[in-house]
Amino acid sequence: MKATVMHGPGDVRFETVDDPKILKPTDAIIQLSATCICGSDLWPYRSAAPFDAPMHMGHEYCGIVIEVGPDVKTVRPGQFVVGSFVLSDNTCPHCQFGFPSSCEQREFMTGAQAPFARVPLADGTLLATQDMPTAEQIPHMLAVSDVLGTGYYAAEAAGVKEGSTAVVVGDGAVGLMGVLSAKLRGAERIIAMSRHPARQKLALEYGATHIVETRGDEGISEVLEITNGIGADAVLECVGLQQSMDQAMGVCRPGGSVGFVGVPHEVTFTGEGLFFQQKRLFGGPAPVRRYLPDLMDRVLKAEIEPGKVFDLELPLDQVAEGYRAMDERRAIKTLLRV
Repeated sequence: MKATVMHGPGDVRFETVDDPKILKPTDAIIQLSATCICGSDLWPYRSAAPFDAPMHMGHEYCGIVIEVGPDVKTVRPGQFVVGSFVLSDNTCPHCQFGFPSSCEQREFMTGAQAPFARVPLADGTLLATQDMPTAEQIPHMLAVSDVLGTGYYAAEAAGVKEGSTAVVVGDGAVGLMGVLSAKLRGAERIIAMSRHPARQKLALEYGATHIVETRGDEGISEVLEITNGIGADAVLECVGLQQSMDQAMGVCRPGGSVGFVGVPHEVTFTGEGLFFQQKRLFGGPAPVRRYLPDLMDRVLKAEIEPGKVFDLELPLDQVAEGYRAMDERRAIKTLLRV
């Protein structure tokens, strides 16, 4: 089959690779209904450092099971499934504590920007639907696999609850899902920090009550003005840069929480700075598998439409253009039809 392989910064190719096979008795093979490009895929794409080896890309996925290993019990061929970008057994102590993204057998999904993909730890990673989703539901189901689950984790980690004031730092796909998730968790006031009209429009549709376009000290001052000098109870940091983390910490009130889900790149803190600010920090890879039953159900009941975050749709063989469009900020998130 042909699949997406990144050979180096800016060098994405759709080329012939080996078909996926069952390698372990706990594996499944799925036929992708759709896949997409993640914002985190842009980090190696933009990197100046050479690769040690080409990378098979893709970790957001949904599709139909076509083969399972002999130990797989919870999914079977013919079922439509969604899986987390973190592969987990869903039975270890960390999984049982609610953090399958720290599973003792944790792996990270790769190779899903392709027609077919191998999913290790299938029983713990995949969740099947009772009925086959419609074509219109597929983008929304795909969003659950990572970007919605990650945005939801940002809201949970930040402690968003009924009546909260929340600030979302970052207007990419995860940030927009953070806005939606803050609304789902009952935030009364949601301040989205965004400079881009199309992203602002979607943020407002998803529940933002205020838009702040400024950054740095000016952005912090504007948020403080909106909150009568107090700051936000909950801040969702959805970027992973020093500037965005400084912004998040700056708009968080003492005793508030910052939920950070942007993969950190050279983000640093000082112990003294953290000590005197008295603000909680919590985050990491999202435990998406824990959220799948609820979020998939909400999609199937048409309560939420997270797939609206896909503002560019391309056939899979045009994946390189999808990367370029996201890199150049011509697209929020690219959906790839298989």
